[in-house]
Amino acid sequence: MSGEPTVIRWGANGAELTLEIVPDGPVHVAGIGAREGKPGRSTTGVPLVELGLLGEGRVGSGGSAGHRNQAATGRLRYVSHETTESGRHLEIVQRDPTSGIRVTTFVEQFDDISALRMWNDVCNEGEVAQTVVYSSTLVLTGFVNEGSFADRLQVLLARNAWSAELRWQRLDLNQAGLVSYAETPGRGSTQGRFALSGVGSWSTGDYLPMGALIDGVEGQTWLWQVEHNGPWHWELVDLGPDLVLVASGPTDQEHQWRKILVPGETFTTVATSLAVSGGGFEGAVAELTAYRRAIRRVNPDNERLPVIFNDYMNCLFGDPSTEKELPLIAAAQKAGAEYFVIDAGWYADDEGWWDTVGAWEPSTTRFPDGLASLLDQVRAAGMVPGLWVEPEVVGIRSAVADQLPDEAFFMRGGRRAEEKGRYHLDYRHPAVIAHMDGVIDRLVGELGVGYFKFDYNVNIGVGTEVDADAPGDGLLGHNRAFLAWLDGLFVRHPSLVIENCSSGGMRTDYAQLARLSIHSTSDQTDPVRYASIAAASPTGVTPEQAAVWAYPQPDYDNELNAFCMVNAMLGRVHLSGRIDLMSSRQLGRVRAALNAYKSIRSQIRTSVPRWPLGLPGWYDPWVALALDDGEDTLLAVWRRGGLDRCHLKLPWLAGLPSTVQVLYPTDLPTTASWDRSTGVLRLTLPPAPSARLLRVRRR
Repeated sequence: MSGEPTVIRWGANGAELTLEIVPDGPVHVAGIGAREGKPGRSTTGVPLVELGLLGEGRVGSGGSAGHRNQAATGRLRYVSHETTESGRHLEIVQRDPTSGIRVTTFVEQFDDISALRMWNDVCNEGEVAQTVVYSSTLVLTGFVNEGSFADRLQVLLARNAWSAELRWQRLDLNQAGLVSYAETPGRGSTQGRFALSGVGSWSTGDYLPMGALIDGVEGQTWLWQVEHNGPWHWELVDLGPDLVLVASGPTDQEHQWRKILVPGETFTTVATSLAVSGGGFEGAVAELTAYRRAIRRVNPDNERLPVIFNDYMNCLFGDPSTEKELPLIAAAQKAGAEYFVIDAGWYADDEGWWDTVGAWEPSTTRFPDGLASLLDQVRAAGMVPGLWVEPEVVGIRSAVADQLPDEAFFMRGGRRAEEKGRYHLDYRHPAVIAHMDGVIDRLVGELGVGYFKFDYNVNIGVGTEVDADAPGDGLLGHNRAFLAWLDGLFVRHPSLVIENCSSGGMRTDYAQLARLSIHSTSDQTDPVRYASIAAASPTGVTPEQAAVWAYPQPDYDNELNAFCMVNAMLGRVHLSGRIDLMSSRQLGRVRAALNAYKSIRSQIRTSVPRWPLGLPGWYDPWVALALDDGEDTLLAVWRRGGLDRCHLKLPWLAGLPSTVQVLYPTDLPTTASWDRSTGVLRLTLPPAPSARLLRVRRR
C-alpha cells in the first residue's frame, strides 16, 4: 500500500469505530463514539493490536512497564477486512512477515445497543514455534477531540473486597498519575501508565474487571469490562494530549502467562466489551446493561425472578440438620419463597468439614431419614430444592484426593498446590469432568435438585504447571475448561438454575455471568453496610442477576427488618435469617415485602439503573438506587445516619405527570413531597437505620 491512510468507519448506535489502514505500519485505531458528528481526534501511531513475542521486547525510547510499542506490533501489516451482511461483525486481518504471526481482530455489535465486543485470534503461520507473552484484546484512543485529557477526562474504577464489594472511585488523571507531555496529536509520552490487574483465580478479588473514562466537558463516557473468570489487565497511557486504553487477559509480566504457538496453532484472547454514551456514567451503564442482557444465556430464571430462601447467612451458617431445616421450610413457605437452598454442611457429619469436601455425598448424621426425604418436604411445600457445592476444590482430607491422579489437580514445583486445606481441580483433565458430571447428575437425578449455589472460596494464585507453557497458561486453560463444563451442564439439565458465588462477589465477571443466571453480590452480614453494595450492584451485574441477602431477625425492630428487606428488593431476593423464630406478625411483614417484590419483579428485568444521590459511598449516610423501565421508576432509599431528610434528583421525570407511591413498608411513617416541575423528591424517614421502596409512576 502507498499514499494516505485509508479510513474505515464501522459500527452504529453511537459506538462507531474509526480505523486507519496505513501504508507502512500496522492498522491504527483513531477512536470510538460519535460526538454530535465530531469524531475523536486521530492519533496516528496507535496500533489496533499490541502483540509481544518472547525475547523481542519493546522498541523506541523510554523504559515504561506498559504494554505498548512491542516490536512485533510494529511489524504487523494490513491483509484484509470484511463485514458480515448484517453489518454487525467486523474482521481485520494483519500479519507479521518476520515471525509469520497472523492476527485477526473480531469486533461484534448488537442491534440498538451502543456497545461493542472485541477479541483477537493469534495464529502462527510461520515455520518455527513462537512464544506469545502479550496479546491485547482491545486498544482504543481518540477520547479527546479538543484540548488535553488533563483538562477533560476523569477515570472511574471499582474497588472490590470480601464483604466490601463494588466501591467506585473517581480520579482526575493527575491523581491517577497521568500528565500531558505534549499538545500535538501522536507526539510525546511520559511513558507513564495507570494500570489495574486482576491477580490469581479470583477475577474480582481486588477490583472489578471494569473501568470508565468520562469527558467532564461533554459527558461522553467510555465504560469497559474484561470478560474473563481469571486474571486480566488494563492500563491507560498518555500520548500527547490524548490517552490510550489497552486491555487484555493474563500477561507474562503481571500473571506469569505465556503461550507457545507451534506452526499452525491459534490462540484466542479473552474478550473485552465497551459501551459508549453521551449521557455520562449512568448512560454508559444503561448501554452496558442492555449489552449484558444481549450476551447472556436465555433462561426462565431471569424472566421470572423467583424468590430464594437460603439457610446460610445470619441463619444456620453451614450447620444444617433435619431438625433445624423443617421449621425453616415451613416459615419460608409462609413467607412466599419459591426456592429453598440448603447451603454448606449438608455433606458433612460434623462441623470440621472444610478440608474434607469433594465427594458431595449427603450426611446421614445430619439427616437421619435421608436428605432425599428432607428435599421431598421442600417440594411438598411448593418450593424447588437447592444445594451448595464448591465444584473446583477437593479437601486435603477427602477420599477424592486419593482417587484422582496428581495431573487432575493444580501442580507447582512437582507437588499439588494447596490453599487453605484444599487442592484445586484442573477441569482440563477428563477425570475431573467425569467426577463432577457424576456428582451433579446424581444430585439432580436422585435427589431432584433444581438449584445449585456454586461457591469458590480460595484464590489458588498464578496457576498450574501441568500441561502448560507457564502457570498462567494453565490457569487460563482451566478457566476456559470450567466454562465449557458449565455449558455442558445446561445442555444436560436445561432447567437447572446455578448461582455464581465466590466468597460473595470475588468473581463478578461476565465470562461466568453470561452463563449463570444469578450472582451472589456479597457475604456482608451487616444489613446497614450491605445497603451501599446493593445500591451499586447494577454497575457490575444486571439487576435481575444481582442476588442480595435479606436476613430479617426476630430480635430486630420493624425498621431494621424493613431495611433488610429493602436491600434486596431491586435485585434478586436471597431470603435468610431466623424467620422460623419470628412471630406471626413479624413473618407477615416479611411476606408483605415479598408480595411487593413479586408485584414489581417483571419490571426489574427490563429496567436500567440510575443513582439519584450519585454512586454510593461506603460511609454515605443516605444511599439510593433507582430502576427505570420507561414507564415507572422504582426507587430504594436507605437512611444510615445524618439528617432525617434528603432530596432525590430524578431529572428524567421532570415535567412529566406522575405520582409517588410507597410500596414497602406501608405501615411505617414516610413523608414524601414530589416536585414534578423539577423532578425532585423530598423524603423524610425515621431515625436510622430505615429504608423504603417507592414507585414513581408516569400517568
